[in-house]
Amino acid sequence: MITTRSRKLFVNLAVKDLKRSVEFFTKLGFTFNPQFTDETATCMIVSEEAYFMLLVESKFKDFTKKQISDKSATEAFYCLSCESREEVDLMVKTAVENGGSQAMPAMDLGFMYSGSFYDIDGHHWEVMWMDPAAVQK
Repeated sequence: MITTRSRKLFVNLAVKDLKRSVEFFTKLGFTFNPQFTDETATCMIVSEEAYFMLLVESKFKDFTKKQISDKSATEAFYCLSCESREEVDLMVKTAVENGGSQAMPAMDLGFMYSGSFYDIDGHHWEVMWMDPAAVQK
C-alpha cells in the first residue's frame, strides 16, 4: 500500500501511576489532551501528527493478549527530535532529575547529536538533534 497522505501516529505505553507519569512528562514540556484523559489514560501531545497514549497497566492489558514488558527487557525505544544540542542535554537532565535514569551516554556524530533516558516506568527514550544542513530532501 502506497500513500502520500500524512498519517497520525499513536503509541500506547503502559504506566504504573498515571498521575506521576503526567507530572514527569509535563516537566519535560509535554501537554495532554483532556478530551482523551480519564483516571486510566491520557493522550500526551508530541506534535500535530504524533501522540503517546499513557495507559495504566490494567487498561493497557485490555488491548493485548501478551504480557507487559518489564524493566528487564527493552521492547522498543522512542526517539524524539529536538531543536538543538542544548535541548537534548536539557531534556535528559530534566528526566533524570525527575525520577528517570540515564540510558546510554550521549552520542556526537557531528551532524547529529543524541542523548537518552529511561522514564519512570523504564521506557527507553532517545532525544536527538540533527543539523538541518545535513538533511537532504
